[in-house]
Amino acid sequence: MRSHEKRVNVCPRTQGKYLVSVVLTAVFAIASLFGTLLFSADAVADAAESQAVAQVGNATYASVQEAIGHTSMKNATVTLLTDVAESVTIAPPKGVRNVTFDLNGHALQATESGGAAGFATITVPANMQLTIVGPGTVAGGTQPAVDCRGALHVEGGTFTSDATLMRFAETDETSAQGSFSGGTFTAPTLFNLLDDAKNLGYVTVRGGEYRGMIPAGLNTLALLSGSFSDLSNLAPYLADSLGLIPGGTSGDGMGDGMFHVGDLAISSKQTSVELDPASGLQQLSADDLLELTETQLNGIADYRLVVDSDQLQALNDQIDRAMQAVEKRKAFEAVSQNITITAVRNGADDVIDANSSRGAGPQLRTSDHDGISAQVAVTIKAVAEPEKPEEPGKPGDPEKPGKPEMPRSGSAVQALAIISLLLVIASAICIYATARLRSSRLHN
Repeated sequence: MRSHEKRVNVCPRTQGKYLVSVVLTAVFAIASLFGTLLFSADAVADAAESQAVAQVGNATYASVQEAIGHTSMKNATVTLLTDVAESVTIAPPKGVRNVTFDLNGHALQATESGGAAGFATITVPANMQLTIVGPGTVAGGTQPAVDCRGALHVEGGTFTSDATLMRFAETDETSAQGSFSGGTFTAPTLFNLLDDAKNLGYVTVRGGEYRGMIPAGLNTLALLSGSFSDLSNLAPYLADSLGLIPGGTSGDGMGDGMFHVGDLAISSKQTSVELDPASGLQQLSADDLLELTETQLNGIADYRLVVDSDQLQALNDQIDRAMQAVEKRKAFEAVSQNITITAVRNGADDVIDANSSRGAGPQLRTSDHDGISAQVAVTIKAVAEPEKPEEPGKPGDPEKPGKPEMPRSGSAVQALAIISLLLVIASAICIYATARLRSSRLHN
């Protein structure tokens, strides 16, 4: 009985210890599991943060396409956080039509393999508008940098492709629009049509540097400003008041091999020239004047230079007077004539005398808008009247003897002494002869 009671008294204690052990083990396991979950969540968050490539507002995303999908009307700017290889389509949430893509100094490159292979780096669907700001790079590789059926505005950045850089499309349903105010664009072909396009759409270049060819026939492309490396097809795209400045220089004055579009202007290397009648003169034609002053238009736009006929005639009249003065050995005072040179747009019905800017009608463009009139000054040097030679005396008129000057040298004094002696001798002879004559009369 005692032993039995002892076992009974011991069992409850043992059972209590076992329960405490189990509880402690369970608590430790739960705590370990909770800590593991917390560590895993932090690791996942850190991993997600390290893989973020784009940002919208304060939220970051693992792909640019995902970031575009999380834009909103209040915050529609997608900022690139790192260089990434991804081909994207501007497909924001419903109601968002305008997206701004900030390259933020990074590069977005087209996917060269996988499901997106063969697509442009950026595709802008119809009824969507994309604005791209730099610095940064959009690289198409073997594909275009941008395919656009909607609206594209480029304010900066570098765009490259090994094929066509950007393609636009105007169809029966939609018309693409493009506006370029800055950036650098490099490709064998800069702009062209998408495969199903009837026309380009409306693309306007207002700035930037373009290294590559622009095909002919893109009749809705307008060049208002910018620098270009290839002139082959640019003339039709220049706006009426614009021209290309060949052999232009960059902003730092160094030659860059580019051709710069700017306001059409007239430049004269010699704004003031001087003609010397002594070297020979002849009347000048309009072409002679342009060559003499090295005056030319700054581009390849459809304009030509004309010279004011009245002013040119006035100059030629002065040239005639100068030539006559030289022939007649007469004096000619220096004169100067200002001559206006104007750029006139060519046209099928525009027939104007080559020496005159008059009669151009509405096609005459003045400096009030285009800055395409200039003046040069031509000066004809003075001719001095030659000195007259001394006239010789008239034949038959003996020269009047002048008064003898008193000799001042020693030889002259000797001559006077001799003359005086001769006079004394002559006087003595006369006296002697007179005395003899008297003596002979007395004897008789």
